[in-house]
Amino acid sequence: MNAIFKVRPIAVMQPLPNTGIPDGEDLIAYCARVSNPGNQGQFDTADKLLAYCRRNAHWSVFEMGEAIVEVEIPRDISRQVIRHRSFNFQEFSQRYSDQFTFTVRDVRREHPTNRQSSIDDFTSREKVEFERDCRAAALAAQALYDKWRDRGAAKECARVFLPEGLTMSRFYMKGNMRNWFHYLSVREGNGTQLEHQELARAIRACLIPLYASVILEGG
Repeated sequence: MNAIFKVRPIAVMQPLPNTGIPDGEDLIAYCARVSNPGNQGQFDTADKLLAYCRRNAHWSVFEMGEAIVEVEIPRDISRQVIRHRSFNFQEFSQRYSDQFTFTVRDVRREHPTNRQSSIDDFTSREKVEFERDCRAAALAAQALYDKWRDRGAAKECARVFLPEGLTMSRFYMKGNMRNWFHYLSVREGNGTQLEHQELARAIRACLIPLYASVILEGG
């Protein structure tokens, strides 16, 4: 599969220095123990507490931590991501810039019975041909875009020629850890387009070092 996305975390919620709370994950545990103030400083057991909360579906505690992730991915996949309304998004707008990047995509066969899946059984030669056609479509789109921009057309008009599946988008995705946990549990599995599954796995990998007790390896 072509590496058509980039992911990196750019911000996490952190406690203020004068609180004595070590990091963002400990902050979640600290808030979870609001009804047990005498035990709020037991950060060495924070991971056990958060594991207990996950097992028993005490999801509200995970709303006390947040992360912002920067994502670059083709627009057709970004439309799927932005449907998750529990997140806040800030996306690059082609109305204001002539800068854009094209990519090529993989080809898979339609599944005969499952419309939410596809089959990777095209030959290597056919896959090369599909990539060649992706580049041809991108060149044609670029030519039309440049033609009308040269004539003075507004960016918001010329962008209609840019193909959704070949044009890269960049956006910021902000959510609390409850949002992230459930987004990943839904989007890494069957029923999600393969490219979106790969994106979700990459997001999990970049969040694990920041919230290891919340975002677990493999769910």
